[in-house]
Amino acid sequence: MTAWPDIEDFLRARGAGRMPHPGGTLLQHLRRVAHLLGEWGADPTVQVAGLCHAAYGTDGFAHTLLDVTERPVLAQLIGKRAEALVHLYASCDREVVYPRLASERPIRFRNRYTGQDHTPPEPDVRAFLEITAANELDVVTHNADLAERYGPSLHRLFARSYDLLSAPARDACEHHLGRYADGV
Repeated sequence: MTAWPDIEDFLRARGAGRMPHPGGTLLQHLRRVAHLLGEWGADPTVQVAGLCHAAYGTDGFAHTLLDVTERPVLAQLIGKRAEALVHLYASCDREVVYPRLASERPIRFRNRYTGQDHTPPEPDVRAFLEITAANELDVVTHNADLAERYGPSLHRLFARSYDLLSAPARDACEHHLGRYADGV
């Protein structure tokens, strides 16, 4: 795996340092997500996936730094496992998968690019959810309007899938989203 400064240089070269995002630029957001994952004790591979989680865009963030056809480029830079987690995150059809997180074990993912369902291994689902929590908590921390609009549904999502989150991630979700628990 490449050193973090090299990864950040790559993301910057792809435009992440110029792309607006709640709290500044996309690059600043990506750094904060990776840092938060580190605070929660995530392994380095998950932290690097968090740093690159929006490289292919997401179901909630259409801007891309790389096309999914460039997966080998990112895999060479960050490692195959980290890239696979980035792709899992990017390809998630949130409208289908998020409700499943609350009710299904094992979790069936729907790929938003292909429409196909698949069942990732539990460690990948846990990493996906940790990255999701770090991403969403950073966004709502930096944008009060988005916090008010999505806080209740995010609280519901994470509260119903706490069994898949680490204790520090659960605590952070409750700290930032607990106020949305009433009436949800």
